[in-house]
Amino acid sequence: MSRIEKTLSECKSAGRKALITFITAGDPDKETSLEVLKSLPDAGADIIELGMPFADPGADGPVIQQANQRALNNGANMVQTLEMVRAFRKENQETPIVLMGYFNPVLSYGLQRFTHDAHLAGIDGLIIVDLPPEEDVDLRAQCQKCGIDLIRLITPTSDRTRLPVLLDGVSGFLYYVSITGVTGTAKPDLNTIKPHIDTIREYTDLPVAIGFGIKTPEDAAYMGQISDAVVVGSAIVNTMNKAADGQAAADVSTYVKTLAKAL
Repeated sequence: MSRIEKTLSECKSAGRKALITFITAGDPDKETSLEVLKSLPDAGADIIELGMPFADPGADGPVIQQANQRALNNGANMVQTLEMVRAFRKENQETPIVLMGYFNPVLSYGLQRFTHDAHLAGIDGLIIVDLPPEEDVDLRAQCQKCGIDLIRLITPTSDRTRLPVLLDGVSGFLYYVSITGVTGTAKPDLNTIKPHIDTIREYTDLPVAIGFGIKTPEDAAYMGQISDAVVVGSAIVNTMNKAADGQAAADVSTYVKTLAKAL
């Protein structure tokens, strides 16, 4: 059983929804980012998504776009991102980490080298937001070889014709994009997306995580009614950005604890 499967199964058995938190690797700098990363499990994060810095994060809103730029300005790259994961794994072997981002940095690093190094660093899953299933055959094969879950995005426009294509070869969980837009902007409507979640569950037993637009504990509890997990990203990144010097990990922990309590 993978770390992702084990964690989500334990959350289900405990009668609660999993909290998936997102930060951008290297934002605002390597040291602060690593400190926050290490603090997330104790604050209540069940799974951590770690953003791979990229200069053109088209699916993200301004908060995460700026996080990517801060990280890159301070020397972030794929090598440094995997170094962060290795440092995290020296202290934590339980919490799943999912790399999330765009295909360009992965392709530049080399598919086989990337999946090999990611696996050795302790990565459990991968989300590539701009790579459709028709074009991820090579990456999928490398992920399967290394035991990395390939997680795909399902959107409100993914209909019954498209769903079987999106579900082919996936594992871990599904990431449901709750709005038609970029991250950290509009607020999702449970009544609008619930029928679609119900449809998705007709096709798969994989856990469904809902992300985009979830900012408050109330938002998390609201989306938790129809999901197996909720994803919070922009609000955490924003909390880090507004923190006083040396306070990012403490401020993020305080905020994440409120989300975990709501779930």
